[in-house]
Amino acid sequence: MRFPLTTPRDIPLAEAGRRLGLDPADFTAKLPNLIARGFPQPDPDTGLFDTVAIDRWCDARHPHLFGAERVMGARDAGTVAPERIAKMKAAGAKRG
Repeated sequence: MRFPLTTPRDIPLAEAGRRLGLDPADFTAKLPNLIARGFPQPDPDTGLFDTVAIDRWCDARHPHLFGAERVMGARDAGTVAPERIAKMKAAGAKRG
């Protein structure tokens, strides 16, 4: 092999469970519920689980952190500036 792989993308059941912090027995017991919730099923030929699909499934459980909303964009100055000016004026009035 010219370019050895450091980590295979597809992993067996025990490693897929470990990726979720579960031992093989717990993972096997919880797998039907996980699949019902959209967890990626193993490949039908190899029986192995795709690590990228597992990571994306995990990310999808937290859309407020990893969804489209996570992209920060510029805010409209017309909605930000009046509030900031009012705060500056209030702070100046307290000082003086």
